[in-house]
Amino acid sequence: MKVALFIPCYIDQFYPNVAIATLELLEKFGCEVHYPLNQTCCGQPMANSGFEHLSKGCDKNFLENFKGYEYIVSPSGSCTLHVKDHVLGKDGSNAKIYELTEFLVDVLKVENLQAYFPHKVGLHQSCHGQRGLKLAQMSELVAEPYSKPEKLLNMVDGLSLIELDRKDECCGFGGTFCVAEEAVSAKMGKDRVADHLRHEAEFITGADVSCLMHMEGILRRKGSNVKVKHIAEILNSL
Repeated sequence: MKVALFIPCYIDQFYPNVAIATLELLEKFGCEVHYPLNQTCCGQPMANSGFEHLSKGCDKNFLENFKGYEYIVSPSGSCTLHVKDHVLGKDGSNAKIYELTEFLVDVLKVENLQAYFPHKVGLHQSCHGQRGLKLAQMSELVAEPYSKPEKLLNMVDGLSLIELDRKDECCGFGGTFCVAEEAVSAKMGKDRVADHLRHEAEFITGADVSCLMHMEGILRRKGSNVKVKHIAEILNSL
């Protein structure tokens, strides 16, 4: 299967190991992975701030770089949702973009993993992934619960998923929201981190590095030994 890998700018700049883990995971499952070299920001920051008309250059660049691919995969729920809803289709393309765990579960139909991570892990189900991409069921709905990231984590040997009090609560990052509403964002992040700490998590994971970055800053300021690790790194660990 031929797959184009889209790596958001903040992963490229601050968390390159997430990109490497994503590449290695896809290759483990037989994908022929291509990385368009001229890719850059998808334009989400401008759109989220009410300036989507200023992201036309980003849109055009994305479409040019990923032209001709049937599958595009990204280790970021928020960027995936933005591209899916606001970018793809503008050029008549039939390309489909998938967040990594979505692609592994829905397209590759992964049923077992050769991964080992002997730690207690808390799963943060970010808003864009859960409510936008439907990666997991929302707890307020009277419906059968499911979680694609959780399904994959349960395949990892040695990993113990902790049970959170409020498993689908926002961490408060929200992209430019954390700049415009700094105090609210910080308090939401502290509450989210506290839930994981109460249940003795050693690691916090999720499908969005932006959320993990936000919580990582809070953990560091607290002097906590709890670490954050993107789900791709855990699924790829041996």
